[in-house]
Amino acid sequence: QVQLAESGGGSVQFGGSLRLSCRVSGLSDGNYCMGWFHQGPQKEREGVARINARGGTYYEDSVAGRFSISQDSADNTLYLQMNSLKPNDTGMYYCAALKITYDNSYCSRRDNAYTHWGQGTQVTVSS
Repeated sequence: QVQLAESGGGSVQFGGSLRLSCRVSGLSDGNYCMGWFHQGPQKEREGVARINARGGTYYEDSVAGRFSISQDSADNTLYLQMNSLKPNDTGMYYCAALKITYDNSYCSRRDNAYTHWGQGTQVTVSS
């Protein structure tokens, strides 16, 4: 059974930092893209950052330079370091997995491409 479990959300003030974690278990052998997605209040879910099996990273313009995605393969954990947080960053953050052919395959930014999802963790940034 595949499980993705996010943690690390919370409430911070403008300019603060948080580190989200996503513990992954049960994925079948192979290469995966891992992604973080954000859903703001009354908004659609959108991509934030993705990482492929070789460590190649992709960021949306809105978070480039502020957020950093990483993964610890030995610990089966995905991370999202979030710095210089803004009120627009408020919302639920989800981690997701997408099986890819090669370890350096491009990671789709479309959420409907991802097949496994966590339950999400809430981030609230106050001004």
